[in-house]
Amino acid sequence: MTPNLTLVVVIGVLVAAGVYLMLERSLSRVLIGIILVGNGINLTFLVASGAAGGAPIVGMTDTDEMSDPLPQAMVLTAIVITLGMTAFLLALAYRSWQLHRHDEVQDDVEDRRIARIAAYDQAIYADMDTEDTVSDLDRDAAEARDETQSSDDDAEPVGAR
Repeated sequence: MTPNLTLVVVIGVLVAAGVYLMLERSLSRVLIGIILVGNGINLTFLVASGAAGGAPIVGMTDTDEMSDPLPQAMVLTAIVITLGMTAFLLALAYRSWQLHRHDEVQDDVEDRRIARIAAYDQAIYADMDTEDTVSDLDRDAAEARDETQSSDDDAEPVGAR
């Protein structure tokens, strides 16, 4: 059995558009991307399951003409999982909208603060194996400014001494 070319193209478009949308920062776009990928995967299961057959009930249909119920069960399970992911992402997007009036995922402020504190930290011992240069991460962390920092730029963070 050869799959229908139209279904294969639709699967490719759904999965490609879904992956593209999942790479965005907006939670609403991520949500649409997950829905598209879920539908693309469900279509893949149905196309891969083969031609439609009779009901898989012994005595009602000849065993050679029965359809395989496993792909259908897998699609039903995937629909439930996609519904759960959709509900979770909708709750995240709604909460983000309530708190910040947008649904974009920003960089973590706490990670930047810890990186900045680590940039001020001096080594306890002299490391003879490495060169005495500042890495790009240390320079970027020292230049990072976040909401937890005080208003004057020259102040050292808490715990940097």
